Order: sequence, then C-alpha cells, then structure tokens
Amino acid sequence: MISKRFVTIEIVTTLFVISLFFSPANAQIYFSDDFENPAESETKWEVITGEWEVADGVYHQLSTASPWLASMVAWDHWNNNWEEYTIEFMVKPLTEGDAPVNVLFRVRDPVPVEWADRNGPSTQMYRWIINGWTNTESRPYMYNRGSSVMLAQTNNSLIVGNWHHIKLVVTKTTIAGFVDDVEMFNVEHAEWTDGRVGLHAYSGMMDFDNFVVYGPGGGGFPKASLPDPADGALHPDTWVNLSWAPGDFAVSHDVYLGDNLSGVENATRDSDVFCGNQAETFYIAGFPGYAFPDGLVAGTTYYWRIDEVNDVDPNSPWKGDVWSFSIPPKTAYYPDPADGAEFVGPDDVTLSWTAGFGAKMHTIYLGNDYDEVSNATGGIPVGMASYDPGTLESEKIYYWRVDEFDGIATYKGDVWGFTTPSAAGAPQPANGAVEVGHSQMLNWTPADSATSHQIYFGMDKEAVKNATTDSPEYKGNKALGSESYDPGQLAWHTSYYWRVDAVYSTNTVKGLVWSFTTADYLLVDDFEGYTDDDTAGEAIWQAWIDGYGIADNGAQVGYLMPPYAEQTIVHGGSQSMPLLFTNEAGVGNSEASFMLTSPRDWTTEGVGELSLWFRGNYGNAADPLYVAIANSTGAPAIVAHSDAEAAKIYSWKKWVIPLQSFADQGINLTNVDSIAIGLGSKAGAAVGGTGTIYIDDIRLYRP
Repeated sequence: MISKRFVTIEIVTTLFVISLFFSPANAQIYFSDDFENPAESETKWEVITGEWEVADGVYHQLSTASPWLASMVAWDHWNNNWEEYTIEFMVKPLTEGDAPVNVLFRVRDPVPVEWADRNGPSTQMYRWIINGWTNTESRPYMYNRGSSVMLAQTNNSLIVGNWHHIKLVVTKTTIAGFVDDVEMFNVEHAEWTDGRVGLHAYSGMMDFDNFVVYGPGGGGFPKASLPDPADGALHPDTWVNLSWAPGDFAVSHDVYLGDNLSGVENATRDSDVFCGNQAETFYIAGFPGYAFPDGLVAGTTYYWRIDEVNDVDPNSPWKGDVWSFSIPPKTAYYPDPADGAEFVGPDDVTLSWTAGFGAKMHTIYLGNDYDEVSNATGGIPVGMASYDPGTLESEKIYYWRVDEFDGIATYKGDVWGFTTPSAAGAPQPANGAVEVGHSQMLNWTPADSATSHQIYFGMDKEAVKNATTDSPEYKGNKALGSESYDPGQLAWHTSYYWRVDAVYSTNTVKGLVWSFTTADYLLVDDFEGYTDDDTAGEAIWQAWIDGYGIADNGAQVGYLMPPYAEQTIVHGGSQSMPLLFTNEAGVGNSEASFMLTSPRDWTTEGVGELSLWFRGNYGNAADPLYVAIANSTGAPAIVAHSDAEAAKIYSWKKWVIPLQSFADQGINLTNVDSIAIGLGSKAGAAVGGTGTIYIDDIRLYRP
C-alpha cells in the first residue's frame, strides 16, 4: 500500500502548481457558468452548431461530424464594453487524433455557422487553437473578412481523458494564452477589441467546466474545483485522499463527506457529515482517526462537498458542488453482453465482466432457465474475468451469473440475460425507453418457431419477472401475426415492465423483462413520424398546412424535395420542421397550421403550459414569431414571442406559453381544434422579409 505521507506530499505539490492559475483579487466577474443548473445554462449560451448538452455538472460537446462545433456566450450575458478580460475554464478532451480545443473571442456577429465560413466575407473573430495538428501545436489566429493571420505557434498537447486548465488574457493591445500554467504565447495584436467569447470543439467530443470571464486585476472564481477522485469516479480502494483546487478567495475549507446525497447537499457545520474546517486542500478518509475509520465499504457511493471560507469577505462561505465517487462492489458488474442484450451472435461469443472488488476467483453459471441459473451451485471456476461458452443455440434466451471469491468469502452475482438470433425481441417501445407516450401499443417480433406468445405487464419488475399464467400480470396469449398489446391509458412519469414468453409445442421459453418510462408531458408533435412517402399521406407538409396556393400566406413547410423534414438541425430525435417564410410583396405573415386529433383537451392531467423549441437561421429577416390556437368555431387566440426579432435567434430556444394566455382570449381549452405557428403580422399589415426557422418538440406540461 502507498503510504499516506507519500500520497499527501504528491497531492500538495500538484495542487500548488494548479493553484498558480488563480490570482486572488476582487476582480469583477463578467460571466461565469459552472454548469450545475441546466436551465440556467440554457439561457447563458447560444449554440451555433453541434450537439451541446449540459449534464452531470459539465458542458458536453457530443458531436464529431462537423469541424465547426461552436457555442457562444449569449448576447444577453455579454457587453461589448468588456474589452479587457481573462477567460478561464477546464476542458477534458474525449477524442483522440485531430480534435483540438478552441477558444473564440472578439467574435463579431454574424458568427460563422459552418466551417467554411471562418474565412467568409463577413467573419471577424479571433480563435485560439489549443491542441491542433493531431495534438501537437497551439496557434492563435485572426480572421478578418476573408483573410486570416496566424499570430503565434507553440508546441502543445493535451491528454485525452484528463482535465486541463485553460487561461486566455485579453487586453486592448495584447493577448496571452496559458495551458496548465505554461505560457503558449504573448503577442501584441488588436485589430478590434469588441465582440463576444465562446467555445469551439473541432471535430471532437469534449467536456467543459467552470467557465469564467472576469475583468482586469486577477481571478474571480470563488468555488472549489478539480475534485480528485473525479466526480463520479470508481475508486478501487477502501481509503481515499480527497483533494481539490481552491477557490480564488478561500482562506480555509469546510469539508463534508457522507454516503447520503441529500445529507451532504444540505449539511451545515452542526451535521454529522461535517469533517471540519482546515487550511489544507486535501482530506483523508477510511483510516482509524479519520472519517469512516473502519474503511470505505465496497459497493457504496460517497458524496463530498467543499465550502470555501474567508471570514473577512461578506460573501463567505461559498457553498461547493456535491461530488461523488464509488467503491466498486464485491460482486461482478458491467456484463458483456449487457443484461437484456438481443440477438447476440451464437458463434464466437465471449462472456466478460468487470471483476468484483478484490476478487481472486470467478465461478460462472450459464443456462436457459432463469430460476435454475439463479439457484445453481457448483459452477465453472475461471481465473480471468471472461468465459468462452462455445457455440450457442439460435432462438434461445441465455441467463448467466458470476460469483466472486476474494479469498475470504463468496459473493453471489446478479442473473443477467441475453437472446440469440430468431428469439422473440425487438420490443417497441425499446427496452429502457423514456418519455414514452401515454397511449402506447406494445409490439415485438415473434420467435421464429414459436406457435404463440404469452404477454405479462405491470408496474412491479419482480412481479412481472416471476409471474405465471395465474398472476394478475398475465395479459393473455397472442397468436402469430398479432404481436401487440394495448395496455390502455398509462400514468404520467411512471415505469412499466413487460415480458413476452415464446410458446412452443413442447415447452414455453420465459422471456426477458423489458421496461419503459412514460413522459411527464402530453405530446402535440415531435415531427418524428413523418416520412417522404407523400403517396401514403405521410409527408410533413400534408399534416402542417402551409401557404401553398394561398395569396396572403407566405409559408412553406418542409423542403421541395425529399427529405421533406429537417434531419440535421434538430432539437430532439432525428427530425424537426423547417418553416420557410416570405413576408414581402404584400404578404404580411407566413403561417403553418396543424389539425389536432390528440391531445384536444388541454386541461387534462393539470397541464398549464405549451412548450416548443425553435431556432432561426443566419440571414433571416427580423420577423416576429407567434403561436395561435383555435376551437372548431370562433377566432383564434394569438401569443407573440417577447423578442420581436426571434427569427434571427440561430440557436435552439425553448418557448413556454401559459395556457391561460389563450384562455383569456376566449379559447375553450377542453377541446382545442388546431395550432398554428407563424411569422409576421396576423393582421397582414407588417412589412417583413424572408427566412427559415425550425420547430421541434411541441409539448404540454403541468405548470
């Protein structure tokens, strides 16, 4: 075992180097985001292109398809008077090869929306490429209306999977960049000094955290950061040396540690998870004389929080984020094939798993009967965390279990299952699906040789798994050709479980348990069901009626040639609705309308808000955006977006409209007949322009 003294010295040295990035001073914070609140972050950033997602306390860029994956600080959170500032953030590259991290600054609108636009005739921006040219170089560039200038060139690389600290100091005359406290460049250059800042991930996936922009004079991020072990990590030991980077103004640190999330999140100094106040930026646990003196427990998740303290600052203490780490279980985990995997090839299958904590020997059980595998003894001992079962049979369900022995005790494993080709499978909704509708048919593909299928359904997983034909979960026998079941109206935001057994002439094969979770909203339209088959009436423009052939309506839904729906610029799923508008030559508004079949009662389940996502496009006219709903008779009720230039917002924005806004205009919400989305003036008086917006995920929520 590594000595505590050695680990402590190593951590202190590392954190001393890291702390050099932060310059304690009372500088003004212009902008900051720790990405702990997704709804708040959503308002702070303008996504230009790419798959940006706030989750797990970081800003994820999940796309590799395009080299131009950009997200800018939103105009609402930026001021062009900020001409001198420092940008600091953490980044963890996730893609090997040529996938550099980029900082964008002094970016004047319009922001480039495609890679080729960086040298476009309208583009003006500075860009620092941090680990470019296959992770070997750092280069700052200036792009100015079709020309580009490289300002410096330095050797530089980032370790994929590790967090790195980035710092860029911008003044009216100079720019200087630092990576992990090493200066990459310091040059005089300021063709212009205004413009926003942002992030650009070139053709790669990466995570960003603790993004801050502050004024001249020093650092300005008050919270602890850089947890070690990393947030969510597996820590394979029964003791731990927690460490962190201090906030800019901290003099000491309050340490909280426990095995209950809410207990740590809400803890104060008088709680039993408070470990004390200290000057050091590390804390040991799992030894006698420390927290958890009997050692950390296998299979347990621990939560910790660092509050930064400076008694002379009235803002102190600064409550920290809650981080976690887990001790691996004594049992085997992470099976491959995964539990519930379907149609696993019967040839050359190797079963593998991650060994339980401290395991020295593994015993494997494999068979076609769940109960037999669960209760079996005397399995096959193996020394490695893998097993080759040989060629398996097709049209079978296999169950397997791994027991782990650590030299002292044996730990019985969970029973996992998978199917081979030709077995019953391909469930719809898919196994594990979320946000499933409340009127959902269950469907599956039959086993090739089965004569029929028995279906089981319920809200209790164990009950469904163990049900027989005498159980209330049994929902009947389905003949071949009728592989579907209607469960009726489903509850909101509820998990359901179901099982399909294959019936043969000689026996019945018990199926895997599948699950899905229903949505916490009513779906108006997510645009996923439309196809390019207009002969069958399935095209998007056949459901959303536009202005084709109507003199005073300049709308066009979908594209003229397939694919009719937009399949790249989407908010959720794989399709959105492109709505082209032409408000000129006497046309004052462009509108697309949709006749409702369900839901028509916009009061059911206590819904009170209409939600939709929209995104404008570069070059759009600044036409107002509105939504109108109507009953079968009477005038529609209209609500306009608060931003009169909404059509020019070229990042996905969520628009939430209280349904009372429509009811106040006389609409009967219990029987809504249609919804329309338009741009321009419903009265037809405004002089507008042209453009394209995208609409996605129209839903009804409870307030």
